[in-house]
Amino acid sequence: MANYAENRKARFNYEIVEKYETGIELLGVEVKSVRGGQMSLEGAFVIVRGGEVYLINANIPPYQAKNAPKDYDPLRNRRLLLTKKEITELAGNEKNKSLTIVPISVYNKGRKIKVEIALVKGKKKFDKRRALEKRETDRSIRREMKRGE
Repeated sequence: MANYAENRKARFNYEIVEKYETGIELLGVEVKSVRGGQMSLEGAFVIVRGGEVYLINANIPPYQAKNAPKDYDPLRNRRLLLTKKEITELAGNEKNKSLTIVPISVYNKGRKIKVEIALVKGKKKFDKRRALEKRETDRSIRREMKRGE
């Protein structure tokens, strides 16, 4: 299972409440570009509109810029594929103002490209500081353990 793109900021800025695995509707040139590792999830988010789920603001540049269609938009909205039950769950949770939906990673499962999205809650500044402190202490402990061997 190859990991094509990851949203590292999402794990730092948000507390993950629930994860979902979705399919994504892509054009042929986009599939080649994603498999080439050119996709970026920086600043991307997910919305539910009219019984469908869309990935907004994900950047997928054309695989070969000179062969791309003239009207190709790398930031276009892409539909995510979920069951009706999951869509209604997400739509209900999206109404809650403290929760939002963000993409976490893009990977393959067999021949299919999947997007892992998560229902998240924003972290406060002190929670982010605590996460940084924990990471630093873990790093220093590993460093000391390595010296002791």
